[in-house]
Amino acid sequence: MAKIQPSAAVALQDVLRDGQTIAVGGFGLSGIPADLIDAVRDSGVKELTVVSNNMGIDGKGLGVLIEAGQVRKVIASYVGENKLFAEQYLSGQLEVEFAPQGTLAERLRAGGAGIPAFYTRTGVGTLVAEGKPLEEFDGVTYVRERGIVADVALVRAHTADTDGNLIYRYTARNFNPVVATAGIVTIAEAEVIVEPGELDPNHIVTPGVYVQGLVQASGRTKDIEQRTVRPRLSSTVRPRTEAPAV
Repeated sequence: MAKIQPSAAVALQDVLRDGQTIAVGGFGLSGIPADLIDAVRDSGVKELTVVSNNMGIDGKGLGVLIEAGQVRKVIASYVGENKLFAEQYLSGQLEVEFAPQGTLAERLRAGGAGIPAFYTRTGVGTLVAEGKPLEEFDGVTYVRERGIVADVALVRAHTADTDGNLIYRYTARNFNPVVATAGIVTIAEAEVIVEPGELDPNHIVTPGVYVQGLVQASGRTKDIEQRTVRPRLSSTVRPRTEAPAV
């Protein structure tokens, strides 16, 4: 089966349906599959459950799906950077299931590994554990968490081959590997796409067996949520290193 698709829209046109659960890689705006997210928005599908560490920011990343009114429920660990998301949650318009960040990662990993549930100490005695089964192991109480299997998983890789093998770059690796394995159908966008055999097998993170579709990522600017910089030292000015006179 040919995995390369001419665009994100084409890759998703026969995949998306109303009411689906969609898992999306990325952390804030780092490593998000921005082209695929835009294609979901443009498709007009609605009543979505979105699984992601967070929902981007207003007007960027997964925030565009919130603005378009396409999301019914979010499973995430953090909502602080998106004002509209917070407003819809507080007003009761949007259902939110909070999961501790490590628990969310493990729920996705478990879903991808065929593990329906697992136990963790994280969240015991808090709102996170309300309504969930508890079990005691070796005198310690644990809460049972369900694995997550998504109808569709969307991820971004730095380098891929046409067989769908994926390599991620630096912090953009974040949630992408666990999301990639948690989807019944996984679609990836990649900055660089090469022929089979050109990738070092030791560097492949997501094997192509998990990926059903692949698109060339556009050359858009990579946004940064909160840019923190300091003035660059002039090449003619050297920082003072000697001890001050007493």
